[in-house]
Amino acid sequence: MQFSEKRNITRWFIIVASFFIVLLILWNTYNFFQIFKNEERSKMEFWAKALTTVANANENSDLSLPFEIISKNTTIPIFITDRKDSIIDANNIDDALSNDPIALKTYFNSIKNDNQPIKIERSKNEYQLVYYGDSPLLNKLKYYPIALLLIIILFGAVVYNFYKATKMATQNKLWAGMAKETAHQIGTPLSSLIGWLELLKLENVAESSLIEIEKDIHRLQTITDRFSKIGSEPLLENKNIIVETKQTLDYLQTRVSKQILFTFSAPEVPICVAINPALHSWTIENLVKNAIDAMRGKGHLDLTITSLGNKVKITITDTGKGIPKNQFTKIFEPGFTTKKRGWGLGLSLTKRIVQEYHKGKIKVAHSEIGKGTAIQMSYMTLEKNLD
Repeated sequence: MQFSEKRNITRWFIIVASFFIVLLILWNTYNFFQIFKNEERSKMEFWAKALTTVANANENSDLSLPFEIISKNTTIPIFITDRKDSIIDANNIDDALSNDPIALKTYFNSIKNDNQPIKIERSKNEYQLVYYGDSPLLNKLKYYPIALLLIIILFGAVVYNFYKATKMATQNKLWAGMAKETAHQIGTPLSSLIGWLELLKLENVAESSLIEIEKDIHRLQTITDRFSKIGSEPLLENKNIIVETKQTLDYLQTRVSKQILFTFSAPEVPICVAINPALHSWTIENLVKNAIDAMRGKGHLDLTITSLGNKVKITITDTGKGIPKNQFTKIFEPGFTTKKRGWGLGLSLTKRIVQEYHKGKIKVAHSEIGKGTAIQMSYMTLEKNLD
């Protein structure tokens, strides 16, 4: 058995054992509550017998013990009624209730069904009923099972969140490892391609063909650089975000359908932001490709850069199918996709790059079904712009 499997078995054993312990405490508390309730019932039966003894006593009777039993009860609320439930007497009731007949009757009705009444025989055809509520201590104990149940729920939520976070951390390590391995695997044939390109230059191959091959090799180098940076702290550089964004957009524009109309607008002055050029290019590429997919290869894509104070915003707007409002945040979750093919990692990686690496923010600015979507990124600018 592998170490990871043993660790999972141990983890689940601890979780199950913990739940079992909490349930055992809950069961014992319930049993203790029932025992305590039965003891109060016994006390009230003795109290009723003492009351009957006092009521039926003659002048020579010794009533010291019955009076002591009656006087000892100072916590349990008691109502003595006739057979029609008309209140004759009340003990251990708050003075405010005792002085208000309506409030007293309401309180009596609220505790009437707490316990089975005790019958006090007065004569063959006459009797009274003793109704009693739960003592303050028993009332507190009554809510202990509810408190423990809440503890179980909270404990379950904590365990679930811990397990989910652990699983997510493991997945992140896996994806980071796969990304680095991919970059390593691409690097070997890429080096060979660069060598072959140099040989082709010596063979007097058409320069236009060589330029295109060189562009694609450079593209592969960029992709390799991107994957190598996933899972590690990237180096940030002070770059003009307008230039960096425009370069990526221009590259994509020449390689997508001619039925996509691109528009770009930005301030004329440079805007300096601390970014990693390779990762920033990746975010723009992911967002543009998602927009093109949403438009099914035909429509209008607008990229606008605006600056206000110490913030710069990049907004990519398409005329695609739109996103339902309840999916505005879900689209950035790992694995979420509306495509028949795909891993659902593009926007998740984009969010990670923007928020974790570049300390920015990304959101769906607005979207309307059948009309399009605008996704917006925002970054803090540096104090000085580039010259």
